[in-house]
Amino acid sequence: MGSVFNHVGLCVTDAARSRRFYEEVLGFEFWYELEPPDEMVAKLVDLPQPLGAKAVYLRRGESVLELISYAEAGAHAPARPRVMNEIGLTHISVFVVALNTKAAKAAECGGSVLEQTNVGAAVMIRDPDGQLLELLPMGYRDRLPD
Repeated sequence: MGSVFNHVGLCVTDAARSRRFYEEVLGFEFWYELEPPDEMVAKLVDLPQPLGAKAVYLRRGESVLELISYAEAGAHAPARPRVMNEIGLTHISVFVVALNTKAAKAAECGGSVLEQTNVGAAVMIRDPDGQLLELLPMGYRDRLPD
């Protein structure tokens, strides 16, 4: 076994707001958080200091989501909506119970529902910072091959 998947990292503007969204809407649970030293983070992520990075780790089953926020001015690039045919990470997909209820909860927790994408068996939403998420019903998971 040469490698094991570790986590997905999302840059967020407000770690507490994003944590609430991912916990209340998608069922992630808090695992731990770090505030690593600027020198190390700046080198690792190839950004200039100061950063004031904070990483909050959430788990759902075996999946780990890292919410990264930067306290220092100048560490934020302006958010822009990404589209599905843009190269790179397009979305995160999550199985949920009660698809429409979860979509409504997303809107209550600072996200948004892309109503035009609702095909009955799936819908796209955005988190409070605009990250695209696909909600699929749990029943779909049960029909997937082993």
